[in-house]
Amino acid sequence: MILFVFLLLPHLSLSEVGQDFSLCNQFFLSNSPPQFTPALSSSAHICQCLWDNNGKKIYLCATLYNTTWRIPIYSAYVFKSPNIGRCDAWFIEPQLDDRNAVPCMRDGGPTNGNNQAVNSDDVGSNYDKGHLYPVRHTNNHLSMLATSTLTNAAPQDLTFNRGQWSTHEKDVIVDLQSCDEAYVVTGVVPDTNKKIPTNNPRVTVSKYYWRATCCKQGSTFIGKGYFGPDNNGKVQSLPITGPTGLQQKLINDYQVMSIIIFPVLPPGHKRPLTGGCN
Repeated sequence: MILFVFLLLPHLSLSEVGQDFSLCNQFFLSNSPPQFTPALSSSAHICQCLWDNNGKKIYLCATLYNTTWRIPIYSAYVFKSPNIGRCDAWFIEPQLDDRNAVPCMRDGGPTNGNNQAVNSDDVGSNYDKGHLYPVRHTNNHLSMLATSTLTNAAPQDLTFNRGQWSTHEKDVIVDLQSCDEAYVVTGVVPDTNKKIPTNNPRVTVSKYYWRATCCKQGSTFIGKGYFGPDNNGKVQSLPITGPTGLQQKLINDYQVMSIIIFPVLPPGHKRPLTGGCN
């Protein structure tokens, strides 16, 4: 059983690694992050950022990260296409391990890795660094780089990552290209009985990945859910809501009381917004 109790660690209460997503809520439908009740212990809200050539801080996606499992719970982004070329470098989030570090991701240089995975954790394993926010869903260089932070990746079976999940990511491109706006939340359900590396188990392996998409076309909202691998090693599509929907599956597997991936009301709003994907 995975028990969730939402407690934020004091040393994570910084700017880009902080208590909420107020600096980057534009990556959520109606500026409203998913509602997980209760919230997860040892969680860090990361507004992933980079500095552009003019020294301006640019926010590129949002990630809820678990520092105990050393993997993300979910990453949220606004879908863009077409994709661009990939850079194979991997980056870390310095503020997770050093409260005085300069904000924004940097190359995977020296870090104690107390609160995050490091580049060598999957060496010699049968797992890839599986992106939650995939490179092929980006359309510019900075967004591409942002997908290659280790806080946006979890150990994923390499055959599934390079096969069925890769095909699914391409299918999502086709599905969302006609949207006026498209919001995506991709997450990981951990297998708490599996960790890597074997000689020093630190990083929890993913049991399965899940993805929820919300496509806005005019005044119409279309929501879709996915998870994989299922029992047949495939990516399975399912509705977001309902007794057989993605949210109910996540409630059961995370062992929480409630999950709403695309809340209709952003924090502080008193009147319902028009439309939604739930």
